[in-house]
Amino acid sequence: MLATIRKWARRIKSDIIVLWFARKHPDTPFMAKAVCVIAVAYALSPIDLIPDFIPILGYLDDVLLVPGLIWLALRLLPPQVLQQCRVQAEEWITKYARKPKSYIGGALIVLVWCLLAYLCWRWLAQ
Repeated sequence: MLATIRKWARRIKSDIIVLWFARKHPDTPFMAKAVCVIAVAYALSPIDLIPDFIPILGYLDDVLLVPGLIWLALRLLPPQVLQQCRVQAEEWITKYARKPKSYIGGALIVLVWCLLAYLCWRWLAQ
């Protein structure tokens, strides 16, 4: 079971890098690019939408949201784009052996939290 989980985790890491390349590919449709950007920004963000210290919910986004976004993005990609991006991702993983980070994704998560805090403050102030 542990080996299966490790294989699944490596596959998610690889798929995120595939989506990283797919978002820039000229043959990727607009909707697929949008989902790729959201999936990559969230997965590579150093900040989670639901912080991990919140019991159960903190890890729920990592277990459901990220794989769900990856699955959707991969389904929206044309097969030839997916194949080309998988090759690019394998080359990138071999060369750098680490995943990239998305500070823009982190900034977007902070922006969402600030917006939610502001809306809660406005609601409570009424």
